[in-house]
Amino acid sequence: MNILKKFLGLVWMVLGPVAMTFLFLQAIDKVGLTHTDIERTNTMLQWAIILFIFLPISLGLMIFGFYAWKGEYDKLPDSSEEI
Repeated sequence: MNILKKFLGLVWMVLGPVAMTFLFLQAIDKVGLTHTDIERTNTMLQWAIILFIFLPISLGLMIFGFYAWKGEYDKLPDSSEEI
């Protein structure tokens, strides 16, 4: 079970940058498909908001994966009295 948690932690750590890379490439692709300046501005604004929202989520995935990989979640208390 410990190996599975380490593997899943590694998966989460890799998933964060891969997802952001995919979103960034999609943003470049979609902005490149626009025809007018107004469309380009609107599309750039939309993708800037999307990237701004998903960057902390991606960082959170990486942090969660790092702690899972280190085994920090193996030591969780059973109740609040143990804290």
